[in-house]
Amino acid sequence: MIDFLNALVALSNYVLIPAVTYGSQLALGALGVTLIYGILRFSNFAHGDTMAFGAMVTVLVTWGFQNLGISINPLPTALLALPFGILATSLLVLGTDRVVYKFYRETKAKPVVFVIVSMGVMFMMNGLVRFIIGPADQRFSDGERFIIRARDFKEWTGLAEGLSLKTSQAITIVVAVIVVAALFYFLNKTRTGKSMRAYSDNEDLALLSGINPERVVMVTWIIVAALATIAGTLYGLDKSFKPFTYFQLLLPVFAAAIVGGLGSPLGAIAGGFLIAFSEVIITYAWKKVFVYLLPEAIEPTGLAQLLSTDYKFAVSFVILVIVLLFRPTGLFAGKSV
Repeated sequence: MIDFLNALVALSNYVLIPAVTYGSQLALGALGVTLIYGILRFSNFAHGDTMAFGAMVTVLVTWGFQNLGISINPLPTALLALPFGILATSLLVLGTDRVVYKFYRETKAKPVVFVIVSMGVMFMMNGLVRFIIGPADQRFSDGERFIIRARDFKEWTGLAEGLSLKTSQAITIVVAVIVVAALFYFLNKTRTGKSMRAYSDNEDLALLSGINPERVVMVTWIIVAALATIAGTLYGLDKSFKPFTYFQLLLPVFAAAIVGGLGSPLGAIAGGFLIAFSEVIITYAWKKVFVYLLPEAIEPTGLAQLLSTDYKFAVSFVILVIVLLFRPTGLFAGKSV
């Protein structure tokens, strides 16, 4: 029984908690992608760097607060700076839409044109973020680092394995639940949310019903900016902030949105957790768990790791290819915002 509990603690510590945390971050990012696709009808390849920009502004404001001695201990000061990041990112994406995307929307450009344009915006945002904050790792977390420490857990339980829960992990999960609940309430219960859903379902019919398309576009970009900033900041708090990482993060975020079904918010959430658990499970060294569960004679001599963590993003790519080949509409096919 003790061995089983040790295995369960090790599994929770290295697989379940990290995967739920990472899945929450991917789900928030994928929600932004699916909203743009469902309402504005194009795949925004600049979304990863939108996350980076929002997180960058939050980092800069956090540093400013820390220098002024402003904090909300034991919570990270970044939560206090988050509204400033959302505001700056909203202004950026609204400005980009007005200067770049609006022309192609009015001329009814093909989706592939939007994709190419968004790639150009992506490189511009990427360069802007690196120019402002630099390409190196930046740490901005403060406050209490752990809610549960492994050493304390061992003393409480007497087990050989210790369970740790970082503050950033708990905050990520709680914030993700609150944001997702607020988003679904907004889309399903408010007048503006219903207008966005109607515009997503049938643009022409929505226009005939008196829905203002410019207002729908503006609200969509603001929501996307908020989701991107929150996702980017939570990811930075949990790991560290590095601009190039968000460029790489675009792959699992898009994989999550496509696996769940582009245009489906519920699918984006499911896809985020599917990608996260797949990446963590396939790249985890299972020897630590098997040592407690298997007889000594058949214990693995190696790490029992299917892939190195260096290939984590390759897992997203393989899942994305499989889904596109066998179920291109995703898990929640036919759904819309």
